[in-house]
Amino acid sequence: MLAERLGSVVVILEAVHRRHNTSAILRSCECFGVHEVHLVTSRFRPSKGAARGAERWLDVRYWDSTAEVMTALHERGFKIFVADLTDDAHNPSTLPVDGPVAILMGAELTGVSDEARAHADGAICVPMAGLTESLNVSVAAACILQRVTERRREIVGDGDLPKARQEAFFDAWKAREVLARQGLLARSRL
Repeated sequence: MLAERLGSVVVILEAVHRRHNTSAILRSCECFGVHEVHLVTSRFRPSKGAARGAERWLDVRYWDSTAEVMTALHERGFKIFVADLTDDAHNPSTLPVDGPVAILMGAELTGVSDEARAHADGAICVPMAGLTESLNVSVAAACILQRVTERRREIVGDGDLPKARQEAFFDAWKAREVLARQGLLARSRL
């Protein structure tokens, strides 16, 4: 499974306030093979029903500010596209995926911040044919990720997460699972 992960497509969640939405986005990331997710928040506890444990298989990183994560990803060679309803926005089929891509999703009601727009390399939106003006942020993320990851795989193959990152992540996952099971066993003996 880790061999099919994409290290060249990441997601940034900026001010997504509803725990259920963030959890659903994490689940979509895991399902589409996106390995790395950046949360602009100090802490987060997934909603079990919406996430279904997906966070256990993701490299989730926390940031204090949008500027910090955007700078770090630009330094790593990522182009960052904000999910925004602009006239010049790409759609998931036209977004440039010839290199590493980060998709930044904003808050449920207000969208992405002005700061994110100012530092982004462009915008992406889901084309809609109905009268409703927007999608739920978790639905929009899933629509975007399905097509973007599919197109990126056409270029890189099944996955492009470096072998060393795969092994390090799997070792960390095994260690967490052992600790979790030990805690579960201790609680069940009470």
